[in-house]
Amino acid sequence: MKKVITFGVYDYFHLGHLRLFKQCKEHGDYLIVAVQEGDFILKYKPEAKVLYTTEQRIEMVEAIRIVDEVITYEVISPEFLEKIDFDVLALGEDHVAERWQKSAEWCLAHGKEVVRLKRTKGICSTDIKKRLSGQ
Repeated sequence: MKKVITFGVYDYFHLGHLRLFKQCKEHGDYLIVAVQEGDFILKYKPEAKVLYTTEQRIEMVEAIRIVDEVITYEVISPEFLEKIDFDVLALGEDHVAERWQKSAEWCLAHGKEVVRLKRTKGICSTDIKKRLSGQ
């Protein structure tokens, strides 16, 4: 069985997230979705407006039948990845920050595959937040 893992907040869950999960499943048989811890988000991104608790976001993602397992994380890192049983790291095409690069390098050095997935055009959580706040 080939296991794929992807990461995100999923607070403003939308069609782009669902399509991300579908793309992930094209690369394996088992999809692990890592949901970022709400306390970590609020501590390090105080400007973030989190709609749902970590538990609520887990519940929403778990309800999607294409998702096989949901875990939580604070920050992606090689140290975190080495604790998880997976074969493919699925990243969005916009995941280019150093932490994502280091994690991708760790995966390649440890026999894991790294795939970059396309975003759904015209849909992103940041734009949804702006529209909801009237900006």
